[in-house]
Amino acid sequence: METVILVNKADEPVGRMEKIEAHRLGLLHRAFSVFLINSEGKTLLQQRAAGKYHSPLLWTNSCCSHQREGESNLEAAKRRLSEELGVNSEELHDLRESFHFIYRAEFDNGLIEHELDHVIIGRYDGALKLDRNEVESVRWSSMDALSQEMTSHPEVFTAWFQIIFREYQSQLKL
Repeated sequence: METVILVNKADEPVGRMEKIEAHRLGLLHRAFSVFLINSEGKTLLQQRAAGKYHSPLLWTNSCCSHQREGESNLEAAKRRLSEELGVNSEELHDLRESFHFIYRAEFDNGLIEHELDHVIIGRYDGALKLDRNEVESVRWSSMDALSQEMTSHPEVFTAWFQIIFREYQSQLKL
């Protein structure tokens, strides 16, 4: 059973709960979103797998998930980058926390994402090996192309990615 860390608005832990239950109740919990940027300045986007319990087949940032108890934000990011994308941590550079924000998004299936999301940025030019249970596809995109696509087709992106991109675009650069 996968659990999430429930937090208050100051990111102080207030408990733990099974992940799906936290999403059913819409309780604030800790999460992270990673943006990998290659040497050409392009950002790695992932398309969520068709079998995901919410936002299937929508495009989003490179990787996102939840921290485990006792795990730092950067440790959690490295773990999920390896699990979802096959990222070799030895080829991962300048991984750092950039900012955090709180968002709430309700989905058609009744689930609610209410997260204090830590945004993490790093450089990566290595090979990828996708976990097809998590990731349908990936692509690299320039910020200009992404900005145009976000404006013309916002419906193909996850709710949290739209928030990050809209409010913090200037911070997504290394």
